[in-house]
Parts: sequence; C-alpha cells; structure tokens
Amino acid sequence: MAHINDGEHTKAIYTMIKEGLFKEAIAVLNKQFQANTNSRAALSLLGYCYYFTQDFVNAANCYEHLTVVCPEVDDYKLYYAQSLYQACFYQEAMKVTCQIENPDYQAKIVKLQAAIKYGEEDLAAAKSLVDQSPSGDSDTEVNLGCLLFKEGRYEEACKKFMTAMQVEGYVPDLSYNIALCYYRLKQYALALKHIAEIIERGIREHPELSVGMNTEGIEVRSVGNTITLHETALIEAFNLKAAIEYQLKNFDAAKEALTDMPPRGEEELDPVTLHNQALMNMETHPTEGFEKLQFLIQQNPFPPETFGNLLLLYCKHEYYDLAADVLAENAHLTYKYLTPYLFDFLDALITQQTSPEEAYKKFDEMAARHIETLRKLTKQVQEARQNHDDEGVKKAVNECEEALER
Repeated sequence: MAHINDGEHTKAIYTMIKEGLFKEAIAVLNKQFQANTNSRAALSLLGYCYYFTQDFVNAANCYEHLTVVCPEVDDYKLYYAQSLYQACFYQEAMKVTCQIENPDYQAKIVKLQAAIKYGEEDLAAAKSLVDQSPSGDSDTEVNLGCLLFKEGRYEEACKKFMTAMQVEGYVPDLSYNIALCYYRLKQYALALKHIAEIIERGIREHPELSVGMNTEGIEVRSVGNTITLHETALIEAFNLKAAIEYQLKNFDAAKEALTDMPPRGEEELDPVTLHNQALMNMETHPTEGFEKLQFLIQQNPFPPETFGNLLLLYCKHEYYDLAADVLAENAHLTYKYLTPYLFDFLDALITQQTSPEEAYKKFDEMAARHIETLRKLTKQVQEARQNHDDEGVKKAVNECEEALER
C-alpha cells in the first residue's frame, strides 16, 4: 500500500471528500494511517472527515495526535479544542484553549471559551467572555441573544438574532433561533413561518437530503450526520415543527414532521429527535418509547424535558415503582430538571399508591397554592388591562393559561 503522499491515492481521497463520500474516505485514510501513524496528511484529512460527519470524539483524537506530531501548528490545537467542545468535553476543551498563546488566535479563542462556558451553563462567565468580543460583530449579537434566551428573555433574544440576520443575510441557524423564540412566546404562527422557510430552502438547495421521502414511503439510504445537514438546520426545524403540532394537539402532523426529516439510521439520531420519537409514538409503541427515554437520561447532555417526561409517562402508564426508582437513583437530576411544582405533583402521585391519605393532603396543599397563584395572575391581567399595558396583558394571560394547564 502506497503512503498518503502517493499522487493517485491523494487525488482519489480528495475526490471522495468532494463528492461527500466521507465514510469511504475514512476507511481509506485509516489504512494509510496504520501504515504511517505519524502521517500529518492522513491525520489532518481524517480529522476533517470525522469532524464533517460530526464524529467529534474521533476528530478530537486525530487533532490531539496532530498537536503532538506538529506542536508548532496552532491551528491543530484550535481544531482539537473545537472538537472537544462539540463532543461536550468542556473542561478538556477549555484546558486546550489556554495552551494557545498566539495573539492572532485570541478572538477565536474568546468566542470558543464563551461557547464552552455556555455549554457548562456558567452564564456569568460566558457573558463576561462575550463582553470581551467586539461590539457590532454579528457573532457577538448571536451570543448575547443565546444568553438572553437562557434567561427567559425571549423577545430581547429574538431582536438580537434579527439584528444578526440583517448583517449576515439569511442563515438557517439564525432563522431557527428566531423560530424558537416565537415558540417560547407561544406565537406559533410566526414560529411556523420561519420553520417553513428553513424547510423550503433545505429542499431547494439540498435535494440530496431526501426531505419527505420517508413519509411518502420511498426507500432511501441514510444521509448521515454531516456538517452540511447541520448547517441547513433541517433536523432542528422539523423537531420544532413536531413540538408545535404536538402542543396544538395535531398528533398526526407532529408524527409526520418527524418522518419528513432527512433519513438517518437509528444509531445516528440526535437526542432531541430520539426524545420526540419516544414521546409522539408512546401510545402505539410504549416499550420502545421508555427504552429511548431511559437511554437518553444516561447521556450527557440530553434534552431537559426528558427526565420529567419519563417520570410523568411512567405514572400515566401506572409504573409507579419504576418512577420512584428513577427519582431515587437520579437525585442530582431532580434539582436540575424538575420544577418544585412538578416534583411535588410526582411525589404525591407516587405516595398515593402506598398512603392515599398522605397523598390527598399533598394534593390539597398544591391545590390551595394553585388557587392563590390563579387569583394573583387574574388580578395582574385586570390591572394590565386597566393600565392599557398590552405587553403586560399578553404576559399575564400566558402565565394564567400555563397555570390553568397545570
């Protein structure tokens, strides 16, 4: 077998990469790498292919090796840190960023460090790093928007994303962020408008991603988890569409949104898609649904709703012992992912199985608190109407509706 610098092999590998045949390229490059484990060219191309297929752990391994083979090349350190960040190894990624002393890289490093802190949910540190970025930079606007979103300030976040879109032009990720803000504000029509644009552009610009073919019953092969797929924001858009349809009780449309997304193998599915598949098919395939949700809570990270939904569904299907076990085994998740209201509700439901009187008392206390909350919110709606405060009315009515749902 010739080495990687052999002209024909190099040309063949570049052709594979150009045509999107990353798995095939990875197979050839791995053989080349085994023949010469310090080949900079093989490692660099392997790292690129792994990153492009979103196999960030293997990408990180390649770039780590490159930092040893070529310690003077700061690009490899940066790619190593980016791969670790994408694989959710936040502490390791931060450690690598601190090893890059080249001042030319400082702007990129600060942005990456802000993203790392955001991933760790250290919002104060993330904000401090974002504040070091140049104002007026569209990336800074996006980062500020993400921080506002985390704080629940959805309208302000939406304005930041729109400002960035005016500078950058149309970017699917930004359009998705705007749709997500509208979703949180319960302005579903506006959210669906942005989702429709993401999907239409994805179909038009990337017919190879086979959107909608599964729903139509056409056999298609997996499109894989490429960076191209990620950049279209199609998976995120279809998941958000499914969530909106589910909220509106359009259950068939919610399921269709999940089957319309570009086809991937079960092992390639992202956590949000797995969660939504489990939730929306629970009536027909409960065993599979519970398996998916149990699998997800062992992963890091997983969609925040997963833990509460698993417990609620166990109770709905009368698996109270399993719900109690999950609560006992995952105390660290309880404080992070359950609101005090949801915890009290689940606690009362589970208690009901062994001590109905004690459960009745817990439900009675919850009801009393609930009635008091509804009184306060009703008063806020009336006051906002008297003051002709349209925004205040909208906010109070939303909170009132949420309380009534509970």
